[in-house]
Amino acid sequence: MVSSRAKGLIMVISGAALWGLSGTAAQVLFQEKQVTTEWLVAVRMLLSGIALLAISAYKKLHPLSIWKERSSAKPLLWFGLIGMLGVQYTYFASIATGNAATATLLQYLAPIYIVLYSIIKERQKPSKTTSAAILLAIAGTFLLMTNGVANELTVSLVSVIWGVLSGVALAFYTLSSALLLKKWNSLIVVGWGMMIGGAAMCLILPSIFSTNIIFGMDTWLLILFVVVFGTLIAFLLFVESIRHLSPTESSLLSSVEPLSAVAASFVFLHVSFGEWQMVGALCIIGTVGMLSVKRVQKSIS
Repeated sequence: MVSSRAKGLIMVISGAALWGLSGTAAQVLFQEKQVTTEWLVAVRMLLSGIALLAISAYKKLHPLSIWKERSSAKPLLWFGLIGMLGVQYTYFASIATGNAATATLLQYLAPIYIVLYSIIKERQKPSKTTSAAILLAIAGTFLLMTNGVANELTVSLVSVIWGVLSGVALAFYTLSSALLLKKWNSLIVVGWGMMIGGAAMCLILPSIFSTNIIFGMDTWLLILFVVVFGTLIAFLLFVESIRHLSPTESSLLSSVEPLSAVAASFVFLHVSFGEWQMVGALCIIGTVGMLSVKRVQKSIS
């Protein structure tokens, strides 16, 4: 019989891996099927949002009740428009102008932005661990962008900018959802966030029924993977894993996401990484590991 901890490990690793793989699937859609960032974001968010809210209704969590409280309704709107939509759009834009591996790694810098925000807000001097993590993140980003050659960019500057903005958006997403998640189930918060962001993106689209996309069985399978496996199932697996694991384990094992994105880009899309770029990737992943352990140790003490 599989132990509770083993179940949690399988869930968090599987969820993080699916998140990473969905970025690679999106890259194929952008580069080979003429799918636009705006179209995929709108479809992904709307379908995932509908599914999450349907699951919350099935579990009798009363998904409409969050709108009856003004103290929750306004933050939910900001979370959906800036947090959820911001994260989704900037991440996919970084993939569309670069590659999934780099976009995922740059988004993974979000904890650094959260730490910097806390330092500025609380006017505190950063600890040695925090300072080391920040320097490691800067070094990792530099190596990822240049492969150690200062005057040569190995990644599109536009993609890097979108990737950095994705990390900033994820930091806002994390901070803005914290209070909502203390009061409301994550299915309701994320479900409505997806719906709000998806609806807003539809206002930008000329038409959800795009005629430029090269539709075929492989296109539909990739879209299905991004929406169902890379979003819905990945989210549900990660949320469920928290019941079986410690916060430290959940945070550290989520590093499977960028690793799976790097591996999938190399295997399926033949995206090559230089030696120093790989060192940079490990620096970024190590940064998040350091901050995750520090955060949990602080909460325990």
